[in-house]
Amino acid sequence: MIQKITKETPKNAYPMRINKYLALKNISTRRGADELIKNKKIFINGKLALLGSKVNETDKIEVKGAKPIAYKYFAYNKPVGIETDSPQTELFPIGRLDKASSGLLILTNDGRITDQLLNPKYFHEKEYLVKTKEKLRSNFKQKMEAGVDIEGYKTKPCKVKILSDFSFRVTLTEGKKHQIRRMCSNLFQEVAELKRERIMNIKLGNLKLKALREIKGEELSIFLKSLL
Repeated sequence: MIQKITKETPKNAYPMRINKYLALKNISTRRGADELIKNKKIFINGKLALLGSKVNETDKIEVKGAKPIAYKYFAYNKPVGIETDSPQTELFPIGRLDKASSGLLILTNDGRITDQLLNPKYFHEKEYLVKTKEKLRSNFKQKMEAGVDIEGYKTKPCKVKILSDFSFRVTLTEGKKHQIRRMCSNLFQEVAELKRERIMNIKLGNLKLKALREIKGEELSIFLKSLL
């Protein structure tokens, strides 16, 4: 079949890798596109595509034998002590939680939403429950919310709710590596436990450790509307 453009892509996104292009156009996942290329099913301007081939906006893309994508989305409760992982091989996690942290990961085969969810130029809330080893200082909330300098970078303003002398909730709109731990460290607090409880409108709720919950219905519609 000849690929028909159903959704405009920013002109500055070209040239782009063929597997990303097909994922954005809802024809295949990136992994599935690589398989189609290996099986000689994809053509760019009449020539066989190769792994890593790039396409321009005006290129003619032909895909033979591609099946419509059945996108899947799951909430997953990652336990402490393991690296960010995906319990099902066809799914991949969007974003990471370090080995010492637990909580919500979103697993999907939808590569279209990765950039929108992770790119720092977009603002999407993520909420964490944090317990500290030392009693929280009286000015901790004020300092944390205003932004903290971590190695020359000042974090964006965030929301903090103090729960007790040793615990708080924080809502971020960015996701620097080990950000909460580094922010706390610079405010003379050491993190004892860190759990992610929410990504945008997707909540961890009572999901058991290592368990999956399918994201669907209105919950999924609201989530995707903010990203696509």
